[in-house]
Amino acid sequence: MSEETERLEDDERRLVLDRFDNDDAWRLGSLLTDLARERGAPVTVAVFRGAQRLFHCALPGTSADNDAWVERKCRVVERYAASSALVGARFRAKGRAFEEASRLDADRYAAHGGAFPLRLRGTGVIGAVAVSGLSQSEDHALVVEGLARFLTNRSDN
Repeated sequence: MSEETERLEDDERRLVLDRFDNDDAWRLGSLLTDLARERGAPVTVAVFRGAQRLFHCALPGTSADNDAWVERKCRVVERYAASSALVGARFRAKGRAFEEASRLDADRYAAHGGAFPLRLRGTGVIGAVAVSGLSQSEDHALVVEGLARFLTNRSDN
């Protein structure tokens, strides 16, 4: 297992929810949007529960391409129950490119960093949160930071 894969798996072990509803989706999406605004990051932010999009925000500097990236990355989360970054890293660790080895339509699936599973303790993956507009690693880092802050703020209540 690569160091990258271990780090990404650790993110997923740490960032698990006890509950998640529509209001939580709004809070998480808003938190990520605020972080992006503070940094002047041109990103699209989306939060899904299953197939339902509960939050969407496209900041200045984004385009419909970012919406497509969000959807492609979230399909990877849904299919593999892991972050899009982790799925890509697992394929790379085996010396294989996701685009060829997965045999999935590259117009519908992208194992690029930026989509993260919303994993409910005792239930499993119920949705995904995603960011698109920066580099893969920056998209992933923003989602991880936002989800960690969301969980910390929630535990203070």
